[in-house]
Amino acid sequence: MSKNLVIVESPSKTKPIEKYLGKEYKVLSSKGHIRDLSTKGKYGFGVDIENNFKPDYVAMKGKTAVINELKKEVKKANRVYLATDPDREGEAISWHLYDVLGLKEDNYDRVVFNEITKDAVVNAFGHARKIDKNLVNSQETRRILDRIIGFRLSKLIQSKTDGSSAGRVQSVALKLIVDREREIEAFKCEEYWTITGIFPTFEAEMFQYNHKDIEIKDEIQANDILDKLSKSFKIESVDKKKKNKQSKPPFITSSLQQEASTKLGFNARKTMQIAQKLYEGIELADETVGLISYMRTDSIRLSNEFISSTYKFIEAKYGKEYVGSVKVAKSKDNVQDAHEAIRPTSINRTPESVKPFLSNDEFKLYRMIYYRALASLMKNAVTENTTVIFDNNNYQFKTTGQIITFDGYLKVYKDYEDIKDAELPPFDTYKSNIVVAEDIMKEQHFTKPPSRYTEAKLIKEMEELGIGRPSTYATTVDILKKRKYVDLVDKKFVPTEVGIEITDKLQQCFSHLINVEYTASMESDLDKIAEGNVNWVEILKHFYDEFDPAVKNAFQEMPKKEAEKTGEDCPECGNPLVIRKGKYGEFTACSNYPKCKFIKSEPREIVEVCDCPNCGSKIIEKKSKRGKVFYGCSNYPKCKTAYWDLPIGEKCPDCGEMLVEKKGIIKCSSCDFTK
Repeated sequence: MSKNLVIVESPSKTKPIEKYLGKEYKVLSSKGHIRDLSTKGKYGFGVDIENNFKPDYVAMKGKTAVINELKKEVKKANRVYLATDPDREGEAISWHLYDVLGLKEDNYDRVVFNEITKDAVVNAFGHARKIDKNLVNSQETRRILDRIIGFRLSKLIQSKTDGSSAGRVQSVALKLIVDREREIEAFKCEEYWTITGIFPTFEAEMFQYNHKDIEIKDEIQANDILDKLSKSFKIESVDKKKKNKQSKPPFITSSLQQEASTKLGFNARKTMQIAQKLYEGIELADETVGLISYMRTDSIRLSNEFISSTYKFIEAKYGKEYVGSVKVAKSKDNVQDAHEAIRPTSINRTPESVKPFLSNDEFKLYRMIYYRALASLMKNAVTENTTVIFDNNNYQFKTTGQIITFDGYLKVYKDYEDIKDAELPPFDTYKSNIVVAEDIMKEQHFTKPPSRYTEAKLIKEMEELGIGRPSTYATTVDILKKRKYVDLVDKKFVPTEVGIEITDKLQQCFSHLINVEYTASMESDLDKIAEGNVNWVEILKHFYDEFDPAVKNAFQEMPKKEAEKTGEDCPECGNPLVIRKGKYGEFTACSNYPKCKFIKSEPREIVEVCDCPNCGSKIIEKKSKRGKVFYGCSNYPKCKTAYWDLPIGEKCPDCGEMLVEKKGIIKCSSCDFTK
């Protein structure tokens, strides 16, 4: 019997969605992207520049079998539903599926759901539509831009520096880190002093003289002031004010990554991997369900259904006085408001109720997402803030205190907020207006340079500047680390020599293109394409007409970095030997390449591990073509015995195969035996 075919991206979504939809539907996965640009044509772009940037697509490696399976199922299906992720990338994947599978306008639909729950999925099928070609054009324009910039600049960087790649967003993010490092290097610290009155339960710091701000530049000035002070401080004023402390809006991608970094110690990639799992579905006691809404979003909007159910939950659990209002923030120009914020799919699915089904890290992230969304719909906290001014021989000192008079949203979110009571004595009830200090202290300080970027701060900066999209932040940061353009020192980014070199080289020739303003402007253009307001070909043409001449000029004008000499001469032609970088690392070769192609073979110590169980020769440490260590028989190719993990020379008691060690665990190389 023919069924309706539903195609999703992730295999983990197939079972719950199939269960929600019933027997009339079969759900299969594309396992992510199925096609990408080829490497044919000019510069290997896979794009016909002269023919309106027409892309040439090919099946991605390993996806031919997936495509063939989907084609067979399409032929048997009554109707095909493309249910890839609800963003531009997902829209583009749906279009690729439509094109590759030969779908027709009358036999397919596009369905979009922001969460993987039965209600959301069933409702989406009741509001099916066709593929939004504007969204596809926007995503494909981004892909073509990144391919052109990445291929050309990476080739340039490889030929002129010790670097290996450059990119549209990556290079601008690197520039932010390099610029910050130079600010730090150029910073000149200045000395200043503070004078503080020490009292039994509080401290008061001097800030004015005769009610005008004062700066203490050196110790001489500090000592001069101390000589004029007594330990008796006159209460000049006590000012109490009620202040509303508003909760933050629900998470978007960037704020989730930032908060997970500062509060949970997760890097951006780990955060997104865990969030993806929470979104795609967790197996609970009686169902498999997505616990959070889609995690790639830059909108703080919440659905009316979620708001309504959460208000009822707050009133029932905490009382009517805790029910707040929806957070409304000014939308940035580049916000894709079609998505909701990141939130739990059900406010009744509390973190504690699902904890038994989650790993420790999954629970931590879900708990933070849950309480952030809940707190965003609760009443403001109210604090009573007290400011007390003291006078001591015409020098004014100030102390502040704070008491939470109504906890509001802090009832649920206090674990993630740095707010505590700081109670002061009841100065307004003192009969005497004199308070005696235990001591008056001076302290030397120095101004500090701007701090280096942490991963969280870099992502926040990229978001505020409009560089990249929610889905690209984690990848961009990972590339900078992987390429060794930055080091992490005390969890802060420090540019390496290579990172600085690349930034400087690119700024010499591409300062008009590799900068914050141009990159943010390009994001704005991509948004306009998505809205159908501009033609994608015109955007690409305008870009390429500016970019191509700049690259050609850079290849001619940018000086090539001289290779490091080893101090040896080539045995074949007498020219100096130099250290070069190849695909699999550094090697020593003749500086007269390509006329002389001599490469020095480095002698390698043979490390014997144990006897080969099959031929009696020695198992030795080897390296694959990609430089990965493995353990193989010295009698190769006659004996092809090999292991990725370290063999220990003992046989498995269950199957007789070799035992190996991996991360301190002894296990069998063949069966499930663990020692």
